[in-house]
Amino acid sequence: MITLKVNEKPHRVRSGTRLMELKKRVKPEADVVIYNGFPVTENVEVKEGDSVVLFEKGKPPAEGELEALMMARHTPGVHEQLKKGRVGIAGLGGLGSHIAFALARVGVGHLVLVDYDVVEPSNLNRQQYFIDQIGMKKAEALKEILVRINPYIRVVAHDVLLDTENIGPFFCDVEIVVEAFDRADMKAMLINTIARLYPDTYIVAASGVAGYEDSNTIQTTRFSSKIFVVGDQRTAAHPGMGLMAPRVGIAAHHQANLVVRILMGEEG
Repeated sequence: MITLKVNEKPHRVRSGTRLMELKKRVKPEADVVIYNGFPVTENVEVKEGDSVVLFEKGKPPAEGELEALMMARHTPGVHEQLKKGRVGIAGLGGLGSHIAFALARVGVGHLVLVDYDVVEPSNLNRQQYFIDQIGMKKAEALKEILVRINPYIRVVAHDVLLDTENIGPFFCDVEIVVEAFDRADMKAMLINTIARLYPDTYIVAASGVAGYEDSNTIQTTRFSSKIFVVGDQRTAAHPGMGLMAPRVGIAAHHQANLVVRILMGEEG
């Protein structure tokens, strides 16, 4: 006998069992079979520790199956690790809102969101908000959306202007702090304060993401064992060089992917 997961629940089957036999036994009505993170039609033999997800196209799943189906395309073992992650995001604009979306979708289990601003019409060219949220506090607006995306994560939102005096308590219980501010002085304040207060906490910052320069100039630089900076480190926003959704999104997803790598132990 071998043990594997089917829709995130352990199943015992005899050695030599094939995928379509398992589908017929567990969920014969399923028309999508995802095997170890990849959709398949082949009738392969399942093995010890495999992950199988079965579902019907277009049919809302039972509540207990939803989380498994959301994470079905992950590599086996990734979801369990990311769900334990605790990440803080400082600044919920073009960078921060995209980062939060990505981390919620991959299932990072605990997100701390901090921003003091409100959603404005000019934000909508690059930030993950909606017209009907104009005037809302960004922290609450983003939390509202993330809970709709993934109800299985914990989102804590703080409407506050961070400074050196108050920053500590908001990020005392996270593994990674993501810096997502527009202003250089706020970036420096956050990096220096977190590095001083919590030297074991990773910091994922950004610098140089404005305009529509070559996408490939967005890179990740490791400045120390715990501090990373994403961007080209030269194209800051200024008159004549605005912030636009495509390049801001590229940088934000660099940051989000780096967070995933840290949580998975790839950047130790």
